[in-house]
Amino acid sequence: MIKIDKKTKDQLLDMHKTKKISLEGNILKVIDTDGDVEFEYYIKESIEKDKDNRRKRLDITKQIQSRNTDLLKSEKENERVNRQLQKAVDEAEAQKNKAEELLLVSKQHFRNAEKKEKEQNVALQKALDDTTLAHQEAYSLRLTAEKAKEEAENAKKVAIDDLELMQKKTQFELIGSIVKVALWVILGVGITTTIVYVITLFAGFKTDVIGSSWVNIMSILLTNAFSIIGTLMGMKTMSDNKDKSN
Repeated sequence: MIKIDKKTKDQLLDMHKTKKISLEGNILKVIDTDGDVEFEYYIKESIEKDKDNRRKRLDITKQIQSRNTDLLKSEKENERVNRQLQKAVDEAEAQKNKAEELLLVSKQHFRNAEKKEKEQNVALQKALDDTTLAHQEAYSLRLTAEKAKEEAENAKKVAIDDLELMQKKTQFELIGSIVKVALWVILGVGITTTIVYVITLFAGFKTDVIGSSWVNIMSILLTNAFSIIGTLMGMKTMSDNKDKSN
């Protein structure tokens, strides 16, 4: 045990009374009060107060530890939440980058589609222009062909008319030649027969047979002459009717 002199005791008691400061710790358990009632009461009160202080400090320590534990838990939770937030931010950033990339790809596809559409429109316009030009050329060729056909038909008609005219002319010339020859033959035969008949008359021969022969020949010649003239008139009439019908 530790004995304390009276002066120290008085100082401790005075400090307790005036400043409310007491000894603390395990030293209170080894102090010998030496029968001093007031000092013994001081020691007991100090021990109780020390116990209370220890208890309070323990409670405070527990509270601090609990708070520290809560803080640690809160910090861990905050870290977890921060990690989740960071993960969400990273995912959002990745989604944003992906969306931007898809947007760029979409823009590129849109530009390509627009370019392709323009090219198709140009090709379609060119095809329409070519088709229109082809139609115009076809129409022009059609007009040219119709004109050429019309000219060919006109030329054919003119050629046919010329051919018919030449044929008619040739036919008429041929018929004229035949008629001339026939008339000359008829005339020659008539003149010859007449001369023979006249000579016979002047010669004093009998003219019964020659006269009847001359009459028959002349009638035959006249008949043939009229027959030829009738044939020529009929052919001319048929040719005129044919021309009128054309």
